[in-house]
Amino acid sequence: MSIESLKGKTILTLAASLFPLFCWGFYTMFATWLEKRRPSLSTIMAEQRKRWVRNAVRRDTPLDAILSGNLMSAVSFFASTTVLIILAVIAVFGQIDAVHEAVSLMQPDSDITKTAIERHLVMFLIMFLMGFMAFTLSLRQFNHFCILLGAADQTGEGDPEEVRVMASINTIAARNFNKGIRTYYFAIGMIAWFVSIWAAIGVSVAVFASILYREFFSAARDLAAGLKTYDAP
Repeated sequence: MSIESLKGKTILTLAASLFPLFCWGFYTMFATWLEKRRPSLSTIMAEQRKRWVRNAVRRDTPLDAILSGNLMSAVSFFASTTVLIILAVIAVFGQIDAVHEAVSLMQPDSDITKTAIERHLVMFLIMFLMGFMAFTLSLRQFNHFCILLGAADQTGEGDPEEVRVMASINTIAARNFNKGIRTYYFAIGMIAWFVSIWAAIGVSVAVFASILYREFFSAARDLAAGLKTYDAP
């Protein structure tokens, strides 16, 4: 194999490693741009979060505490699971020879080196570390929301500014949770890299399209968009 051919394969292997990360970052920017033209499911649900808070400050029941607890439990579950994945990836560094052998069997013509595998694992690790940070930030923000909700005066309609702040913190927490969830989605492309560098690219594009459809064009989005946002009597 010529030096030029080897260099070309090395660049392609590196590009395939970076591509899921690129799709992950580009989705956030593209979704932000698209939301200005077509409200996403997250944007639509943010209005329902405002409605939730407006109604929550009117009632003295454990319902809102239960709902908040369920949200925090979901975030806590993913944060804990992400820690386990991070530890598992770190453990794989001690088995590089075995991983290299397995990848060589799946991609006999790729000539992927141990260095390339180690580099890919580092990127995989960085991705889940960022996901863990998003989950823990979301958990902290949902905790702030619970504190504010508990401190709210429930003897009247509630202060409009207080309602706005609570709903905004709830929405920010939800957005950070979605960022963490997208770590898992685009990690599928990182995993596909071990099968084929072209699979990593193809799977990442498919994941990008799937998330975009769910957020902006799905039946669930259209149904939520049709809901009224008036307050319950």
